[in-house]
Amino acid sequence: MDELLQLGSKALRKAALSIDAKDFILNNETLFKTMKKAADRFIGGDTLEETIPKVIVGNQTGFKCSIEFMGESTKTIQEANDVTNEFFRIAKEIKNRNLHSTISLDLSHIGLTLSKDFCRDNLEKICKEAKTAEIEVIVSAEDTEKTDAILDVYKQTRKVYDNLGITLQAYLYRSKEDFQDLILDKGRIRIVKGAFETPPGHSISRGEELDTVYLDYVEQLISQNHKCSIATHHHRIQQETKAIIERYKPTPNSYEFESLYGIQTEQLAALLAEGHPSKLYFVYGKEWYLYLCNRIAEYPLNIFRALDDIVSS
Repeated sequence: MDELLQLGSKALRKAALSIDAKDFILNNETLFKTMKKAADRFIGGDTLEETIPKVIVGNQTGFKCSIEFMGESTKTIQEANDVTNEFFRIAKEIKNRNLHSTISLDLSHIGLTLSKDFCRDNLEKICKEAKTAEIEVIVSAEDTEKTDAILDVYKQTRKVYDNLGITLQAYLYRSKEDFQDLILDKGRIRIVKGAFETPPGHSISRGEELDTVYLDYVEQLISQNHKCSIATHHHRIQQETKAIIERYKPTPNSYEFESLYGIQTEQLAALLAEGHPSKLYFVYGKEWYLYLCNRIAEYPLNIFRALDDIVSS
């Protein structure tokens, strides 16, 4: 069974990277509507307007939130500029509605695949707007081919805007060196296990070794009172992180547990009830293909839940 689950997970991660498959689904109305039923469990909605009420409920419950307009690898300057304007809109809505929320984004969504300089300009515009309301902006992780460019743009932008943070993927072997560089800066480091298919020899497989590596990063951050997000749904890691927090007693605003909307929210609620800062991560938009593939890949048996969502809606 474990071997079959690993094969299913690997296949889904490969499928997530298929631009042709994503474009086919987005341009096929019947297929889009059918698969969207499965995606609805994990996304805030098609639009920011559909997502905001869920964020408000999350805030009222006591959760900090994060909002991301989904998408990646924009192909034209106009498209990247339109996306940048959408993130402007998110910042303004957070400010105007006094929401307790951060912003997350993929750099390739705002032009990284077109030009690093162009992307950095767009990121600086977003950070500048967010800074007016002290809103934190977190750069998300992408596939390994983009890692160097992502870190370059992040580091250059951090020199200008201190409300910017970065995501580090624990499963990448290279992250050990990247981490030692990133922790020297005060920007928030969001630790994830890693969700993308990688070339052979680039990453650690899911299991005890990766869990140990993940917790080592967490302990280094918490022991130094460095701002961090523990982004995981893994119950054992959450519990072991609690023990690390008890041991080092970091300041309350230096760390947060984070979970994706629609996935094991009850665990995050339990952490919140115990007094730990906790964040719900909302995504919205129509480019949910990669996101859906990666969510099911994390636990391939969720394919049956997706099928139930499709036929029951």
